[in-house]
Amino acid sequence: MDPVSRRELIFEAGKGVHEAFAKYNDNFGRITRRAKDRFESRDWRGAEQDFVERLELYTKSVERTVASLTRQLGPLVEERELWAELKQSFGDRVSGIADGSFCKTYFNSVTRRIFHTVGTDPQTEFLDMRFNVRDAQRYAIDHKSYLNWGALPALIRQLLKEFKFAADYVDLARDETVITETLEAHAASYAKGAELLRVDFLPAIFYQSTGAYLIGKAFWPNYSAPLVVEFRHLEEGVKVGQILMDIDEISILFGFTRSYFFVDIEPVEGAIYFIHSLLPHKPIDELYTVLGRVRQGKTERYRQFTSHLSNCQDRFVHAPGDKGLVMIVFTLPSYDLVFKVIRDRFGFPKNSNREEVMEKYQLVFKHDRAGRLIDTQEFTHIGFPLNKFDPAVIEELFEEAAESTRVDADQLVIRHLYVERRLQPLNLFLRACPREIGNAAVIDYGNAIKDLAQTNVFPGDLLLKNFGVTRHGRVIFYDYDELCLVTDCNFREVPEARYEEDEMRQESWFYVHGNDIFPEEFLRFLAMDGEYRRVFLAAHADLLTVDYWREMKTHHLTNVSLERIGGARTEAEHLYLQPRLADSIN
Repeated sequence: MDPVSRRELIFEAGKGVHEAFAKYNDNFGRITRRAKDRFESRDWRGAEQDFVERLELYTKSVERTVASLTRQLGPLVEERELWAELKQSFGDRVSGIADGSFCKTYFNSVTRRIFHTVGTDPQTEFLDMRFNVRDAQRYAIDHKSYLNWGALPALIRQLLKEFKFAADYVDLARDETVITETLEAHAASYAKGAELLRVDFLPAIFYQSTGAYLIGKAFWPNYSAPLVVEFRHLEEGVKVGQILMDIDEISILFGFTRSYFFVDIEPVEGAIYFIHSLLPHKPIDELYTVLGRVRQGKTERYRQFTSHLSNCQDRFVHAPGDKGLVMIVFTLPSYDLVFKVIRDRFGFPKNSNREEVMEKYQLVFKHDRAGRLIDTQEFTHIGFPLNKFDPAVIEELFEEAAESTRVDADQLVIRHLYVERRLQPLNLFLRACPREIGNAAVIDYGNAIKDLAQTNVFPGDLLLKNFGVTRHGRVIFYDYDELCLVTDCNFREVPEARYEEDEMRQESWFYVHGNDIFPEEFLRFLAMDGEYRRVFLAAHADLLTVDYWREMKTHHLTNVSLERIGGARTEAEHLYLQPRLADSIN
């Protein structure tokens, strides 16, 4: 091929990749903008469908792009030198534009699919795409400022009228009072009672599950604080819910256990910059992810971790906690992540297989996590330096996950890997913490089960080792191999024994179907001491009744909305112990 034709071909191919990304981004925005109508019409089922549709967009778009390039380039589609030239041409055009890193990530996804890349390939991929503060400042979003000229209620009234919905407020005067009193109380505690100067808000409303949120910041003469106002749409209308000004509370809202936001705001880097100014300790990759930019979040996480790995001195070791029957779990002590590899064979009594386990993780990925399910990222064909592993981890991977691991030169290549934030297992936490702190964790363990049930999730395996405690003191479920929908379960009472001998048997003397659940037997599996059991039963005895679970199942089957005030019930119930619980973790 002559040089002119080759340049034209590279030009057209790069243009095609960019146009494909632009189309994907337009569709992403189209689905995102539906969130306002879903909220205003209380169409929660439609919102769930939008959540799944938006998640699936990226993979479908990349697959279509690869098919199109294969037709366009023919045999040249697998010529690495051509892709090196194409990368240079593409990079020259998208570098320096708003959200240009998104375009590069999309380009990388295409090349990885074509070449089945293991690890990274600097010839065909953009590698240095970490969040750049200077670029983010350049594309900062113009926030909306509301000035206080001595009449704070008037400022709040203006704010609520500008950020209005098609549905009416239930009690606008009440909402104005709640926000005003919250700001005044915060000023009394932290700003020496000074008068508020202004509040700044991002110009778009953030929608998540059944809630809507304004994200902003309040300013006093020598002090500032984040400010998040939540809205709920109840049957009687819209009302203000929680008002968050504590960094830890807002961090939970933007955390790795929440569903992704729907917010129509660009450039995304500008929004990330603003939110990061409110939550300076929140990892950038988690902010990308919680805004629905899942692939960019994965890219950012991978870049940050590999950079850390190349500069640290420690090695991968087994993660703290009981050995799992389904997953091999390892961690790098100096980094706040765990890595999970599915075993080739599962020990008794597990009777599932690899495909079923992967389906469970996909279910969680596409489901409302209610602040109680950890977000898991899936990686394929990832290589790590072999010398960075403790020999015990290498031995277990080779013996029990040989189908997923291999050695390539000095790299350990893992075919399929799940990555999660590292939590302290609840069973280990209860052994080490003071009794008062443990009581709070036991209560929140029950709250976690109830919050999951409200989103049609039954954990399956309620053992304490399958739950972890975050640095904010929340109990989170993270072992998904037996997770299922509440509506798929058959909740039963244990039949009365016909003979005394029946009660003495280790096995059930009556027929048990695969989806039968016996709530009254839950307590047998909790491995709590007597005092913790008393605390748990005092707060959550209803979890051990068939009536609770059948009622929950009926609610979901009849399409009745179970509205949660953004998890406010759960947080409020253990808030009085939460600071000490969080301190014990830190």
